[in-house]
Amino acid sequence: MSVHREKPPRAPTIREVAKLANVSTGTVSRVVNDAADVKPAVRKAVEEAIAELGYVPNAAAKSMRMGRTRTVGCILREINIAQLGGFVSTAQNVLNESGYALLISNSEGRREREIKLLRSFSSGQVDGVLMGPYTPIEGEMEEILRDLPVPLVMIDRDQPSWCDAVYVDHEGGTRLATSHLLGLGHRRIALLTGPMGLHPAVSRVRGFERAHAERGIAPLPDLIVSGSFLRDHAYRATSALLGLSQRPTAIIAGGIDMLSGVLRAIRTHGLGIPGDISVVASGRNDLSDLHQPPIAVVGWEQSEVGATAASLLLDHIVRGSRDEPRRVLIPTTFDPQASCAPPRGQGAAETP
Repeated sequence: MSVHREKPPRAPTIREVAKLANVSTGTVSRVVNDAADVKPAVRKAVEEAIAELGYVPNAAAKSMRMGRTRTVGCILREINIAQLGGFVSTAQNVLNESGYALLISNSEGRREREIKLLRSFSSGQVDGVLMGPYTPIEGEMEEILRDLPVPLVMIDRDQPSWCDAVYVDHEGGTRLATSHLLGLGHRRIALLTGPMGLHPAVSRVRGFERAHAERGIAPLPDLIVSGSFLRDHAYRATSALLGLSQRPTAIIAGGIDMLSGVLRAIRTHGLGIPGDISVVASGRNDLSDLHQPPIAVVGWEQSEVGATAASLLLDHIVRGSRDEPRRVLIPTTFDPQASCAPPRGQGAAETP
């Protein structure tokens, strides 16, 4: 004798709750997990939708989102950039001391990959995210960031303004480097840097222009080249500048991965440093130290960036969000080296 068993009704999903409440699935997750940054009216709408549908959160997924994965996601443009080693190792140490592992992902500077990685992190794989996006925070990217069900800390980005961030004072360091070159007599100084929608590029240009203004000298707009932090871009941009009838007498490589491209272009053109052209790098590494002559550097402590970012994220994971986002500015220094000298035919450097 067979016994007929009725098939149990299908359980409502988080997407159905989000649709009924007219919110994103990320917002539903934050309500379920008692996040403090949900507006009362939104929380009420979600709770009513949950009650109406009889939605019961998956216990395993909820426990992961509540800090049980013990994993923090980190999205970087390139994981093989030497200067980022201090950031990664220090952030990892801080997280490990609190029982968290660091999961590093390489975005390759591609917007679609950044979005894909963020969506995978939104599924409950991590308890928090450290990120330095290579593309402007707008449109779909900002929506995804807002809907993240876990805390977020931006790395060397000052946008979006609503989340915690740790960023570097590139303006101050670039101003010091530019002022040093101007003091040596340079007037055709080139600045190579990344996309103008990103903090490092915007702040470097601001420091470059500020140093000129302080000396009553107008910078040459054609010698400010923005658009990419990639070494190949630095090579092409430097080659184009060196091909000008009036080439620059000094170049500031305004990106941590740009120096090799600049040096390769200078060597290809058969020029010497600093006899034909002076060079300044961003971020100290073996290449800047071991090059002959050593390369002048706008520097900062990547380990401080890593420790600060990890600490901010851990605090957010444990304590929840605050009324105001926390913003930490990491100072920069300028270390003049033999790669900087007065331009050919110019007298000695001015007395400080």
